[in-house]
Amino acid sequence: MEATTLHATVACPLCGTLNRVDLSRIAAGPKCGACKRPILLDRPLRVGDADFDQVLAGTDVPVVVDFYADWCGPCKIMAPIFDEFAADHAGRALVLKLDTDRNPATSTRFGVRGIPTLIVFKDARETGRQVGVTTKQKLDALVLA
Repeated sequence: MEATTLHATVACPLCGTLNRVDLSRIAAGPKCGACKRPILLDRPLRVGDADFDQVLAGTDVPVVVDFYADWCGPCKIMAPIFDEFAADHAGRALVLKLDTDRNPATSTRFGVRGIPTLIVFKDARETGRQVGVTTKQKLDALVLA
């Protein structure tokens, strides 16, 4: 691997297979190695307890995770902001969503007590955290810190 080539490990949203994606080629439209369906990195991808650690460990760019729940009003307010952030940072950050109701182990491990909680990881280590609704500008600053 070249020093300038950045990769992300992502689960296919359709079949769940983990894929290693070359982020310099996302304009070419990465596809799942198993089902051959497109993997769209311009929106948040779902992650869960089963694949969280593999995704973090296999990703060279910052990873931003939205810990949320479907019933949470502030999470619904945050969703379009997070979607816009993902579109703006495609290829420069991996943007993930983790449902805290369906994935309690990861939520507990990272001490998520309020939602939405946004956690930024670099080299699989937490580097930033925001609890509650925030602006895209503050989210940008959190990732760049």
